[in-house]
Amino acid sequence: MSSPDSTPANAANDDDQVPAWARRTTGESRLLATIAVAGIIALQFILPNQFTPNPAWLIPALGAVLLGVLVIGSPWRLDREEVWLRRCSLTLAVLLAFAMFWSVYHLIFALVDGSISNDPRELLTSGVEVWLTNVLVFALGYWEMDRGGPAARAHAREPYPDFLFVQMQNPELTDPEWEPGFVDYFYMSFTNATAFSPTDVMPMSRWAKLAMMAQSGISLITVSLVIARAVNVLK
Repeated sequence: MSSPDSTPANAANDDDQVPAWARRTTGESRLLATIAVAGIIALQFILPNQFTPNPAWLIPALGAVLLGVLVIGSPWRLDREEVWLRRCSLTLAVLLAFAMFWSVYHLIFALVDGSISNDPRELLTSGVEVWLTNVLVFALGYWEMDRGGPAARAHAREPYPDFLFVQMQNPELTDPEWEPGFVDYFYMSFTNATAFSPTDVMPMSRWAKLAMMAQSGISLITVSLVIARAVNVLK
């Protein structure tokens, strides 16, 4: 005889006890991630030409094409697991990361050799734009890579998280339907770029630790040099 616990009703109840981030769900909306990618592309247009790869239209154009393909392939919920979709999303993330590193590299050397404008407004504006690009690109990277990406998370493919959120540590204080979305990764990226270290989200895997360390280093160097140059100009 089968035990009462093996009935379908009890099995459904057991599944309800598992938090959403650890079980299969409908997948998160694409909207916020799409807005973030569009923001990174827009920043590439706004940045001075000396901080963007030439020709200036190339990265934004390629990014817009890849984003369009992703939106067409999976327009609403990010639960479709296709190799070509995954490759497109990773290619887009790498492309935008390349543009960000290019901007950081050229901003740092422009600050060091004095080739950047001495206008405090233009100097601070360029610094803020590069810093914001850093936040958005790393947020996109964390979101794309944690537990295999948004589609893999929707299907609960990976049991162990790369990032440990507070809600995972305190399930009794959390809505059982909570699962990390893009806004959570954006928050993590923002706090890491301002505090130069993890705050309330802990990196668990080695790649996550290295990524957060790289972002903190980039943010620290960028902010320090921009502020130091601005103060020097104002004097």
